[in-house]
Amino acid sequence: MRIVVASDGENVTGHFGHCGSFRTFDAENGKITAAGAIENPGHRPNFLPMFLKENGADVIISGGMGAAAVDLFNKNGIEVIIGAAGDARTAAERYLKGDLKSTGSVCHEHMHHDDCGE
Repeated sequence: MRIVVASDGENVTGHFGHCGSFRTFDAENGKITAAGAIENPGHRPNFLPMFLKENGADVIISGGMGAAAVDLFNKNGIEVIIGAAGDARTAAERYLKGDLKSTGSVCHEHMHHDDCGE
């Protein structure tokens, strides 16, 4: 399983499409077995969900995300967890333990991406 966390540095970002990178965590039997990062190639409509699918994502974790991206991930069988905050690795570990649930924090106004998660 590959968990992808939209991140700024080591922390979960507030808005998926505008993150600096995507931290990746490969897991087996509920434990992280490998970690890495994928640079964000840029925010374009409909692009990032397919890009992350091609990079093996099974789960995407972010602070906030637009409804179109949520729909694209869901259509491609990728679980979406939004409303997360804090350290990216800790978020992935919490997901594996079943302690991280989506709050449904969908972003509605991309020009105000810093307000996502409210």
